[in-house]
Amino acid sequence: MTQPYSPDPRGHTRSTPGRLKVYLGSAPGVGKTYRMLDEGRRRLDRGTDVVVGYVESHNRRRTEERLAGLEVLPRLHREYRGAQFTEMDVDAVLARRPEVALVDELAHTNIPGGKHAKRWQDVRDLLDAGIDVLTTVNIQHLESLNDVVQKITGVPQRETVPDEVVRRADQIELVDMPPEGLRRRMVHGNVYGPEKVDAALSNYFRVGNLIALRELALLWLAGRVDEGLQRYRAEHGIGGVWETRERVVVALTGGPEGETLVRRAARIADRASGGDLLAVHVARSDGLADASPAALSAQRQLAESLGGSYHSVVGDNIPTALLDFARAENATQLVLGTSRRSALLRAVTGRGIGETTVELSGDIDVHMVTHEQSGRGRRLPMPGGPHPTMQRVAGATAALVAPVLLTLVLTQTRGSLNLTSEALLYLLTVVGVACLGGVASALLAALTTSLLLNYYFIPPIHQFTIDEPNNVLALAAFAAVAVIVSTIVERATLLSHRAARATAEAETLSALARNVLGGEQAIPALLARLRETFGMDSVSLVRRGRSGPDTVLATATTATDRGSGAEGDAALEEVSVGGDAVLLLRGRPLPAADRRVLTAFAAHVGAALERERLTEAAAEAEPIESANRSRAALLAAVSHDLRDPLSVAVAAVTSLDSQDIELPAEDRRELFAVGRAALGKLARLVDDLLALSRLHTGSLAPDLQPTTVSESFLAAREALGEVPATVQEDGLDDAPAVLADPALLERILANLLANALLRTPEGAEIQVSARSLGDHVEVLVADRGPGAPVTDRDSVFDPFPPAGESVDARGSGVRLPLALSRGFAEAMGGSLTPEDTPGGGLTMVLALSTAE
Repeated sequence: MTQPYSPDPRGHTRSTPGRLKVYLGSAPGVGKTYRMLDEGRRRLDRGTDVVVGYVESHNRRRTEERLAGLEVLPRLHREYRGAQFTEMDVDAVLARRPEVALVDELAHTNIPGGKHAKRWQDVRDLLDAGIDVLTTVNIQHLESLNDVVQKITGVPQRETVPDEVVRRADQIELVDMPPEGLRRRMVHGNVYGPEKVDAALSNYFRVGNLIALRELALLWLAGRVDEGLQRYRAEHGIGGVWETRERVVVALTGGPEGETLVRRAARIADRASGGDLLAVHVARSDGLADASPAALSAQRQLAESLGGSYHSVVGDNIPTALLDFARAENATQLVLGTSRRSALLRAVTGRGIGETTVELSGDIDVHMVTHEQSGRGRRLPMPGGPHPTMQRVAGATAALVAPVLLTLVLTQTRGSLNLTSEALLYLLTVVGVACLGGVASALLAALTTSLLLNYYFIPPIHQFTIDEPNNVLALAAFAAVAVIVSTIVERATLLSHRAARATAEAETLSALARNVLGGEQAIPALLARLRETFGMDSVSLVRRGRSGPDTVLATATTATDRGSGAEGDAALEEVSVGGDAVLLLRGRPLPAADRRVLTAFAAHVGAALERERLTEAAAEAEPIESANRSRAALLAAVSHDLRDPLSVAVAAVTSLDSQDIELPAEDRRELFAVGRAALGKLARLVDDLLALSRLHTGSLAPDLQPTTVSESFLAAREALGEVPATVQEDGLDDAPAVLADPALLERILANLLANALLRTPEGAEIQVSARSLGDHVEVLVADRGPGAPVTDRDSVFDPFPPAGESVDARGSGVRLPLALSRGFAEAMGGSLTPEDTPGGGLTMVLALSTAE
């Protein structure tokens, strides 16, 4: 027996926020509330002031037993849509000021009218007041997992709690149970009542569903534990690797060996149960790395398809960057490919990235994986630089002419400048030549200016001899500075050129990504962007025919080249996009430097083509999947409705056929009536199912004719039998005739009236009215029932209840009448929509065209 509530006993105050402990359940019925109450009793026994703010026992005997001895605060009563509900009285808990409050169902949505919409917001108020809170929540109510749980169970979760609320709890305790144990608990009646057990076991509580929910709960909690571990390591400055879980990092360079490394790393991670795979590429900070975007994209897709993740970090020291990333991720193993450099090159250049990484790895295991490219050497860099051939010729010419012209000017002003100023002018000339023609032209200019400076300005003049040693040193320094400066200028120009190209490539690829994500017409946008980027006349996506002609899938051309596709034209460039599809580019020849971006375009086109293929396949599969879902839902739902009338009819016939008992005539008549009613219910159900099948297949052909609404409603009332006097009619006789099938209209009105009678409390009024609005007539059937939330109104037209729901508002596992009514209305060119009834309830609005 619970202790009575007193408003002002052992209240306490605390300046610090309260602590939150969450009991996280893998599924309903695993024992979260029981565990929370057990903890509350333990704390009470230790002398802690504990109260129950809100606990929902669901009439479970053992849960109610654990409430005994705990102080239970009275609940707050609220009226909503004509019904009474109870909520936690937050103000009462705050006034009582216990040390610990027990609050069940953290994700619960409060009845409108309170301070907060969600219970977790009420809990936050209690925590802010310094009250410790014990609460419960199931894994399916976490916001981030809502869609995942719906895909697994087929049940949308409308009550959710933000992950951050649970993540910030001071303690999270997982309440778990094997699926078989939970199903046994349900069979014994410890979770749901006997009438709901069969439906629950065959729907939401299937073994596969429970296993998946259990795995979700374990993985989510494991992620939170890992976050706590990383936070602890960061707070305590722990940089070493703690091998709590195998994390395998594979380093990718964009080379041809990447796929081999990813697969090997995936096998290493798979051997450690629950191991993580992380692929990482280290990019140079100056953007000069020669990695292939297409190769990296393919390797990224491979890593993600194997359950891993892809990361990109920036660093000039590759071994240090790799190890910093690995330690930040608490990685235990690092996979590298052996060097592609030849033995001779390794002997000349010394240790490579792999050897340095092994030396610096510390407690991280490093795997050096051999591959086909090992020791074959790297390709030499592309010849040339930022200076075209004509520019280099101009630079060489300037290296010979500019110093001579400068000498002519200086000889005319001899005596006005000293030797230092003259040398600086010559140095400036060398720098200018370096900017124009590169380092080779600058070296030629340095040689020319050195000779001219010596001959015309260093004593003895007009001789190549030098008298003073200081002048010898000055001339040597001048030549050295000229060479160094020209080299630096050449390098700076090269870096500027490459940076500009990298920026252009990045902008191009960024625009490319926007085109891919911007809409469904990805391939035409990609082809148009490709043609514009490279200035081609036309770009075509062609599927090569294996035995027949090629098929042009899409083409992008210039305004002056419309109509000239790929067929019949000699394409200058052909790039594979995967499978039997290729890109054909017609126009100017492409330089080798453009091929990297072209390959990236091809990778995006291939991805877009694959996405379109998958979308088409999904669209083709959707009707089949929908039919399968409907079939499965139908079989699950009709079992209840078929079983009841069949059981009643069989029992009645068996009793009538019994030879052991002589039944009085009155009992026999009663049994005949019961059997007839059961068979009639069964016949109506079969008729509804057949009608639904005709609607789905489109074989229902209404016989449209002018029909009077009042006559159809009168026939619907008669079909329902005895209708209470609370059904009021308004405006039916004055409504103009509508264009409808009389039989279907009568059936719609009968279904709507029957639904209103079932929803409306006894004695409440049901209003049936009609109104003419332009070219159509609206018939409104308004009940005074609980209504339906705005976001959930269309669910009343679902022919089958959600998985896990055994009965609906009418006590039937199939909700066909309203679904059929909407289908009939739409088949006659009308509509059936739900609206709120003023004052509470739901109004069904049937709209049909007038006969005129």
